[in-house]
Amino acid sequence: MKDLRLDQIKQAPKQAPKQVPKQAQRRVALKAGAALLLSVWAAPPCFAMQILAVRVWPAQDYTRVTLENDGELKTSHFLVKDPHRLVVDIEGLTLNATLKELVAKIQTNDPYIKQVRVGQNRPNVVRLVFDLKEEINPQVFTLKPVGSYQHRLVFDLYPVTPIDPITALIEKNDWHKEAATPTQTSSPLEAENKVDGSPAIKSTQKSDGTNELPGKEAKAKDGQSDKLLRMITIALDPGHGGEDPGAIGSAGSREKDVVLAVAKRLKTKLEEQNNIRVMLTRDADYFVPLQTRVSKARKVQADLFVSIHADAFVDRSARGSSVFVLSEKGASSSAARWLAKKENEADLIGGLNLRTRDKQLAGVLLDLSTTAQINDSLKLGNVILKELGGINRLHKGSVEQAGFAVLKAPDIPSILIETAFISNPDEEARLTDENYQNELAAAIVKGIKKYLAKNPPFSRGPVV
Repeated sequence: MKDLRLDQIKQAPKQAPKQVPKQAQRRVALKAGAALLLSVWAAPPCFAMQILAVRVWPAQDYTRVTLENDGELKTSHFLVKDPHRLVVDIEGLTLNATLKELVAKIQTNDPYIKQVRVGQNRPNVVRLVFDLKEEINPQVFTLKPVGSYQHRLVFDLYPVTPIDPITALIEKNDWHKEAATPTQTSSPLEAENKVDGSPAIKSTQKSDGTNELPGKEAKAKDGQSDKLLRMITIALDPGHGGEDPGAIGSAGSREKDVVLAVAKRLKTKLEEQNNIRVMLTRDADYFVPLQTRVSKARKVQADLFVSIHADAFVDRSARGSSVFVLSEKGASSSAARWLAKKENEADLIGGLNLRTRDKQLAGVLLDLSTTAQINDSLKLGNVILKELGGINRLHKGSVEQAGFAVLKAPDIPSILIETAFISNPDEEARLTDENYQNELAAAIVKGIKKYLAKNPPFSRGPVV
């Protein structure tokens, strides 16, 4: 019976044309054609995606690890205690030499990662094990291609107890150094606003566990006036950082490096004044979201916010310094609108985890941006622009306005300084010169002092 059936199956194709009606033949032909078409359209075999680059950005705020790849990766992760570890499984991936480079990129001074181990856990699944120095709160997310980047898989490792900006401000400055005795001068900033020689700043803990920044007012030294004197806090914001290099000059200079160098010099010069303390929104090469920059300034109750950048344009002949403030009614020029749009895209380049963005806070900052804040910002911007004009050509002779996201603190006069055009070869060379960086810092300090002399900040309660 078995042989008979095999014979019948073999012979069936020859007999079919005679036995099957024409209509049935057409149906068979259509099915065969459809099957052929599907075979042509069918997806090719699935190949493992490739890791193109690995980058690590350690900082006290958090450590970021980025894997750049040629397709979107699917991951799962979990935490292990005793000792603390983060385990990540990445699907659709085969271990390659680039991914192995991650091991050597972990620095010994990384605040949160001891080391990382990588291996092929099973076919098409790579496992990363981060050995941690302390318990962390991880954010694992993907970013779509943008700018010069392809797909990115990002691991942001935050401490379980976030860094308090006020504590960090105090720890990074020597507030216990005795202040110089005030001398006779015509400037209210240099005379009436001096603090005494006792430790001016001590942190007190609030009921929510965060620290409060006292030292806003302090008594003058014996023999001086008994009235309370004002301590001034300035937030300096070096633009870009980490995954976001900012503009890049023809000689390869990166905006994020130049503005950090200028900000550090500016911080040093400002703190030479006895009644000024400075908070940097970033003090190293790592990414800080725009909204977080504003939030940091508000948490330390900053009296002024100064964001530092280096401009760029498609035309390399563009040159000069500029100062910008916030506008609620539209940009003052098409160039200002274009620049604001470019700067506001920093979160896309730097890599913001949209799932954790505080949309409510963003709305509050937008709604509360007041005319008074903008007017004060214009006063500060005008006096600093004038000082910049003494050391460099001005791109435009007046302060411009546009909707810069980083300037939307409702209660802090805020300006954005474009120090020069890094896209201009001559200005790029100046921006990377230490002497010119010192000149820039000195000019900004001079402008801030003049502004504060005419517009001394009043004492105010904690920012909510």
